[in-house]
Amino acid sequence: MPDMDIAEVARRAGVPASTLRYYEEKGLIAPTGRRGLRRQYDPGVLERLALIAMGRSAGFSLDEIARMFAPDGRPRIDPGVLLDKADELDRTIRELQVLRDSLRHTAACPAPSHMECPTFRRIIGAVVAGEVAVPARRAARSPSRP
Repeated sequence: MPDMDIAEVARRAGVPASTLRYYEEKGLIAPTGRRGLRRQYDPGVLERLALIAMGRSAGFSLDEIARMFAPDGRPRIDPGVLLDKADELDRTIRELQVLRDSLRHTAACPAPSHMECPTFRRIIGAVVAGEVAVPARRAARSPSRP
């Protein structure tokens, strides 16, 4: 398959061209050259972009993802790093389940106010005591800076 221009890669990968340029700036991808003013990419960039997307979905930063590639561009993923991230995701899932269950209970609670509900008060107390973690809210991403 011949090289693809930046618009084709963006379309096929489902990301804006600005994201591709940013990934290039971060050293995550590299064009093979230019045709006129348009960057050209090897078709293998789509696989690399899929790996980047998977890493982002798992919560890895772009810098962490960059370290997962050897200088020759091949994936070089430390299994320990993956296991640590899996453990982190397990903790987040448990925290989100507690939050989900709390919301459902609060929505259905017959108490006159949420603050009068013993279960809700117990949940709030556990959060205050640090016994139950509330996941940090993720910052909104700028379209040009994924």
